[in-house]
Amino acid sequence: MINITFPDGSVKSFEKGVTGYQIAESISPRLASEVLAMTVKTADDDTAGKGSLYDLDRPINEDCAVTFHKWGDDEAKHVFWHSTSHLMAQALEALYPGVKFGIGPAIENGFYYDVDLQGRQITEADLKAIEDKMMEFARTKEAFVRKEVSKDDALKAFAEKGDEYKLELIGELEDGHISFYTNGGFTDLCRGPHLRDTSVIKAVKLTSIAGAYWRGDQNRQQLTRIYGISFPKKSMLDEYLALMEEAKKRDHRKIGKEMELFTFSSKVGMGLPLWLPKGADLRSRLEEFLKKIQKSYGYLPVITPHIGNKELYVTSGHYAKYGKDSFQPIHTPQEGEEYLLKPMNCPHHCEIYRSKPRSYKDLPLRFAEFGTVYRYEQSGELHGLTRVRCFTQDDAHLFVRPDQLKEEFEKVIDIILYVFKTLNFKEYTAQISLRDPKNPSKYIGSDENWAKAESAIIEASKEKGLPTVVELGEAAFYGPKLDFMVKDAIGRKWQLGTIQVDYNLPERFGLEYVGADGQKHRPVMIHRAPFGSLERFVAVLLEHTAGKLPLWLTPDQVNIVPVSEKFADYAKKVCSLMNNSDIRASIDDRNETLGKRIRESELKRIPFLVIVGEKEEAEELVSVRRQGGKDEGSMSVEDFITLVSNEVKAQLA
Repeated sequence: MINITFPDGSVKSFEKGVTGYQIAESISPRLASEVLAMTVKTADDDTAGKGSLYDLDRPINEDCAVTFHKWGDDEAKHVFWHSTSHLMAQALEALYPGVKFGIGPAIENGFYYDVDLQGRQITEADLKAIEDKMMEFARTKEAFVRKEVSKDDALKAFAEKGDEYKLELIGELEDGHISFYTNGGFTDLCRGPHLRDTSVIKAVKLTSIAGAYWRGDQNRQQLTRIYGISFPKKSMLDEYLALMEEAKKRDHRKIGKEMELFTFSSKVGMGLPLWLPKGADLRSRLEEFLKKIQKSYGYLPVITPHIGNKELYVTSGHYAKYGKDSFQPIHTPQEGEEYLLKPMNCPHHCEIYRSKPRSYKDLPLRFAEFGTVYRYEQSGELHGLTRVRCFTQDDAHLFVRPDQLKEEFEKVIDIILYVFKTLNFKEYTAQISLRDPKNPSKYIGSDENWAKAESAIIEASKEKGLPTVVELGEAAFYGPKLDFMVKDAIGRKWQLGTIQVDYNLPERFGLEYVGADGQKHRPVMIHRAPFGSLERFVAVLLEHTAGKLPLWLTPDQVNIVPVSEKFADYAKKVCSLMNNSDIRASIDDRNETLGKRIRESELKRIPFLVIVGEKEEAEELVSVRRQGGKDEGSMSVEDFITLVSNEVKAQLA
């Protein structure tokens, strides 16, 4: 007999070789019908406490802890989508005999498979036939059957099939750790896990086709990548497709163009955004917003160059980490002298700290900079403002004594939460990333310091009432961290805001302070960025708000539209009064119809539309309409200024 421990702490004995499905069935038939996968954690687990995902039909042969996963769990979706990628491969093999397969993983939303069609082409028009074939196979309730195979047998199987991609993958695997999965007539190299059978896959949508180089190497074969998503209910697919349509409307690239915020130029270079006047105004306002907060918390502004000597980044370790993702070194006329476009701001801030002796009385020191950094992202990975080659981080680095760590960490949390509140990000989770306790050699710094830092993060998060998840083994090698995962208006998750504890850079740069005991001590460094990067934050904000930015932040607050040129002088008078009261107003007096000017004002998402005509001029009034069409009626200019000012104050309170 073996003992199975459940999440509530209860323990139950079962025969050795029992499957997860049998365990679930012993609890209740309904549970067995809803469960899609399970996590098994054994005594010798080497996954930092996370356990391993198992098929429900895989035998369990030793004492362990078991957690079952239904559709709502990320683990269940991963298994569901991975299994659907195999179902798609089965359909492709039936429709395109001789097709060869690369890899077919589950991804955050769905799955893909990279395939070699042997010179044939698949277009969007072909996807429906593939979907139909997938559903035909799904309805036959084909089991996903796991089989452990030797390396020789695996090589032989795929050599007979003539699939060089699988042969290459098998060649890199260790004998004794190779498995095949079969569904129907299709067999694939795979570690799993998978669903019990195909019958639970009730709805499939193949969403797009792209090119992908084998193993990401542009010098190798280009494969066809087919993306898709699947669900256990047709209604879920319908909801997802509706969500995707809404996401298209909220695409920050589309909104940015309509609001005239940013653009890109092939002559300037891919992934290098150009901020237009309204976009620059938006960025500037975000910067001033955060600078004001930082000043109240005692941050000191610094400015560092856009380049640095290569040795700076060798010392910091960033050259080893980002070297291949960096722009090529800049060679100067001085032989052997090399500079790099900076990939991170922190090494520069370490040198600022080192610029003079520091005492324990000087700490904490909080250096802040909106610093632009550069990374050479592959062209296929670039995407609007969310993935670019140059971006500006709202970077700050705090140099603290160990006894100050928790208090400073809590203050950074306060700043991030104020940013979220002001910008209406209401749903978020804080991920606490800690060491893998079974692999201490992966990390630098003493156990004592790590224990203090981890305890400080956990306690600070608890005291601030943060909704948290703890991830063992997810800490950076130099220290634990706290990442904020925000859910936007249509339910998508984005990482915004990070706080990281760092024992590595102070060690690498030899940073010191003289303590109260007269001895030299090493400070602890905290990295923090509430926005992350301005580019990505603006993109997320535009999609979260659908471009309807908060009144205090939007570049244009008021659009004044005279009904005809006869009232242009009154429009100018009204505009001047508003501008003098710190309201961002402009006049649209183009020779276009009133209706067209109103529609374009809506498209630009300007919060207030003010119309002036004969009645308004005679009575010194303005007719006010909110973005979206709500009519606020007529009022004096002074009353309108008060209305706008009060709303701005309320949003920033």
